[in-house]
Amino acid sequence: MSVIRLSETIDSNAASLVRDADVLVIGGGPAGAWAACSAAAAGAQVALVDKGCCGTSGATASAGTGVWYVPPDASKRLAAMESREKLGGYLQDRAWMGRVLDRTYESVNLLAEWGYPFPHDDNGQPHRTNLRGPDYMRLMRRRVLRSGVFILDHSPALELLTDEAGAVAGARGVRRQVGDTWLVRAKSVVLASGGCAFLSGGLGCNVLTGDGYLMAAELGAEFSGMEFSNAYAISPAFASVTKTLFYNWATFTYEDGTPIPGAASHGGRSVIARTLLTQPVYCRIDKADERTQALMRASQPNFFVPLDRAGVDPFRQRFPVTLRLEGTVRGTGGLRLVDETCATTVPGLYAAGDAATRELVCGGFTGGGSHNAAWAMSSGFWAGAGAADYARQGVAASIDRRLRSARGIALRANGAAEFDPGALVRAVQAEVFPYQINYFRTADGLSAALDRLDRLWTGVRVAGQSSADRVVKAREAAAMLATSRFMYRSALARPESRGMHKREDHPRLDDAQRHHLVSSGLDEITISRRPAAERAPQEMAA
Repeated sequence: MSVIRLSETIDSNAASLVRDADVLVIGGGPAGAWAACSAAAAGAQVALVDKGCCGTSGATASAGTGVWYVPPDASKRLAAMESREKLGGYLQDRAWMGRVLDRTYESVNLLAEWGYPFPHDDNGQPHRTNLRGPDYMRLMRRRVLRSGVFILDHSPALELLTDEAGAVAGARGVRRQVGDTWLVRAKSVVLASGGCAFLSGGLGCNVLTGDGYLMAAELGAEFSGMEFSNAYAISPAFASVTKTLFYNWATFTYEDGTPIPGAASHGGRSVIARTLLTQPVYCRIDKADERTQALMRASQPNFFVPLDRAGVDPFRQRFPVTLRLEGTVRGTGGLRLVDETCATTVPGLYAAGDAATRELVCGGFTGGGSHNAAWAMSSGFWAGAGAADYARQGVAASIDRRLRSARGIALRANGAAEFDPGALVRAVQAEVFPYQINYFRTADGLSAALDRLDRLWTGVRVAGQSSADRVVKAREAAAMLATSRFMYRSALARPESRGMHKREDHPRLDDAQRHHLVSSGLDEITISRRPAAERAPQEMAA
């Protein structure tokens, strides 16, 4: 693999493959695919790069997902919004929730026009609240290609590039299968690179290491809601599937078969976590009737694959379960958006899907699959259109802009030794995986973990350039480290329990803290407050 030699100002032709585009989309999941299609529909020349393969990699492509699809009926829309507000700690914005409901309704109907095979109910009406991930993403890849988008698969981005004014001017990375490098000069960039699940082994999530967070933070981008990043999903102890819907029909027991009081998928997951601190937890999905069982197998067949392989009938036999950290993939924190186009605080940079904060729609509580899928469709559409519009606004031709490197971690040829990515990953996981640190949060536990994470950061900050065969893993490890520090700094700054953020030392919600926490910086992370949207009268009375 060739190596791009780094300096503050770089030769824009110093890569094996160089391409110009109006809009560059980083990430090929649903948010990236919708962004690419939207930008192309607005007349932009679009390139898309994915560290996996657009259409097959990522959390959505690996399994089924619900969709927050609600017909345009005022009472139904109001009920849909109200049902989530208390869970999310009243941090949502109803204007954004309404926009997402409108956009999702249109996007899902577009999928039907494009040929997605939605099932029909007993009355012959289409059922459009669920998507089979593999079918959905195969269709989206076809739409991206049909839109004329140039796709680079298996080509992880290493860093964002800027011009002399500090505006985003493209990105560069490596082509894993070819063994060389790429560089795209672009007038705007959409980060749809997903969240961070810390390589916890969840199905489809081991490509989601927070890469976009690190790249954006190196340019000074701001984040919001990073304290809402401690989402743990139930999975069989021997498997990677973290789809949790079916556990609503489950009974959780101790090893001897005795039911665990209070243990449940919703409202009782903390009981499962506490039990797992000292002993195994078992589960049987014994509350589903035969018709429901058949629907489960039809809607999410991947859920049953590891169970079938292990010879387990989950409706009649118990099996051990665990909780896997899914971080910001199922959490709500991410890049702060400054307007309805999904622009970030960095000129020319837009964010969509899990890379962007979902507080506007979900508040401080996970949107699971349903709301997250709706957000990916909607934010992707808006970010692509916004990036295309920005590219039209008289920005100098990308080929004439002098490109600058942020010279981030693992990319600096400073003569120092490189760090070991595997060792760094394990060190970060040791701070974010344990329930007693991240799930059951206290000031003492968070502060001690953060001290250790800060020392790790100090070490890698002065490390030298990683070798070509380790640079992708090094950047992933550094991104996980950066994400964990944003998480814990924000968690310490919210001494209350709100949404998924539970503080053992502050177990109650404090209405005086109904604000968003904005984090920024790398060596020194600063936290500031931004007011939440005004609460609706119904919320005030709750």
